[in-house]
Amino acid sequence: MSGGRSALLSPLRHSAFRNLTIGRTLTHLANAMAPVLLAFAVLDLTGSVTTLGLVVGARSIANVALVLFGGLLADRLPRAVILQGASVGAAAAQAAVAASLLLGFASVPLLVGLSVANGAMAALSMPATAALVPQTAPPDELRGANAVARMGVNLGTISGASLGGLLAAVLSPGRGMAFNTVAFLCAGVAYHRVRLPRRPRADGAAALRPLAELREGWREFTSRTWVWVVVAQFFVVNAVASGAIQVLGPVIADDTIGRTAWGFVLSAQMIGALVAGFFVARSRSRHILRIGVAVIALDALPLVAMAEAAPLVLLIAAMFVNGMALEQFGVAWDLSLQENIPADRLARVYSYDILGSVLALPLGEMAAGPLAERFGVRATLLGGVALSVAATCAALASREVRTLTVRAGGPPMAGAAGTTGAATGSGTVAGPGPGPGPGPGPGPGPGPGPGKSLAPPAEG
Repeated sequence: MSGGRSALLSPLRHSAFRNLTIGRTLTHLANAMAPVLLAFAVLDLTGSVTTLGLVVGARSIANVALVLFGGLLADRLPRAVILQGASVGAAAAQAAVAASLLLGFASVPLLVGLSVANGAMAALSMPATAALVPQTAPPDELRGANAVARMGVNLGTISGASLGGLLAAVLSPGRGMAFNTVAFLCAGVAYHRVRLPRRPRADGAAALRPLAELREGWREFTSRTWVWVVVAQFFVVNAVASGAIQVLGPVIADDTIGRTAWGFVLSAQMIGALVAGFFVARSRSRHILRIGVAVIALDALPLVAMAEAAPLVLLIAAMFVNGMALEQFGVAWDLSLQENIPADRLARVYSYDILGSVLALPLGEMAAGPLAERFGVRATLLGGVALSVAATCAALASREVRTLTVRAGGPPMAGAAGTTGAATGSGTVAGPGPGPGPGPGPGPGPGPGPGKSLAPPAEG
């Protein structure tokens, strides 16, 4: 176990990585609180599941519209500065939500508009925060650094989901949004303390050709089969999870276990991810992507538990196991992208990864309500289970996904964000290299697998 502790503690010696981790933790604390509070605020205001899907989906639409622009900015400008601005912008949007709820002038159009503003801030920050990790930790500590960073994210999400449910039940969604605003401001302070050497600027011609830069990122993305196959898998998985957890979950909670208990259900997933982080940091598996993609089938457990009205203890256990699976996948995905994509294009590839993953979020969130009203909640959830399992099996049918490897240790290859071996166009590597890339994740928040995480979508 001492080896595991060393792998986890070693990256924290570097102040830039330490402050980045603090900032991400606080960002995810705020992002985990916000969807829970917003969901109950909309239900209190309207009582409509369809309206809830509209408000929650508005944030995801903004993510989709602007995430490529966020990746372009993150490859051009200082990434820490982008994160500072996004944190302040998110704080301003959440402060407006809090004021509207507390002062009694909240309306559906206003909440939709503020959700769009918050989603825009998230879109600008997601590629930057993912691409910063290999800039703040040495290449030989990258596996441990990714595990630590994700553990901080999960810790923030655990606290945020619990606080969101508790504050909505004990105080009010409006007062909870005031806490949310403070958390975003504190994250901005932490990002301000991330000091890094200035990266070389793109030459003047390239700086004037944003579309050419986006095409370059697209070529990097499509040339590796394992990347787009897994992103396609998560298009389905995220659509199902976002609709089930973000929209149907609060409705089921109001009818059965209550709002406070729902906060603890969401926290159980993140506790599972936190526990898994200790084991993933010590792992030396080179076929880590194959394992990570396979265990995403466990996404079905909480949906089955919700569909069958399982006792609270079983629902919490299902979310805990699911959280462990998500962490296994998430570290594998982050590590593989960072090892195999050139550093000056990493944020753009991340942005396409995030786009493919979050594109499904508004579809899932906006479709869940009408489908549940037409076919019933149980049938909608079980249909989602079938789609998620089918998408996972299809991803595992790809030879590139099954055979991709990551290095066990050693120096990175020159020019890449921490790899050994030259990546080939097919997504395999010459030598002991590659695996997959990161993800913010469905539903509430970053994170996680490509865009995957049943808690609030990614950073921002």
